[in-house]
Amino acid sequence: MSQYRVDSASVPWEAPISGLRCKTLQQGSRQLRVVEYTDAMEPHWCEKGHVGYVLHGRIEIRFDKETVVFEAGDGVFIPPGPRDRHEATVLSGTAGIVFLEEA
Repeated sequence: MSQYRVDSASVPWEAPISGLRCKTLQQGSRQLRVVEYTDAMEPHWCEKGHVGYVLHGRIEIRFDKETVVFEAGDGVFIPPGPRDRHEATVLSGTAGIVFLEEA
């Protein structure tokens, strides 16, 4: 991911839902999203698939058929679409994940 050499401090945080904030770095048809979750996060679903990597913290994600705990160093895949609804609970103060997405 060396093509994403961007000063992330210059990219503003967005807060689309309670307990979540993110920074989005665009590169052609792909984007890198740095997401920080807190234990106040509301249940939600994604409209696009996310392939990610846990930077810090622990987070439990309840998918339709299984519940998985992810922690720093783990890879994570969240499938696309409201039909694949998932809920997440932060098991540490915060959890940070970097996602690579198709724009």
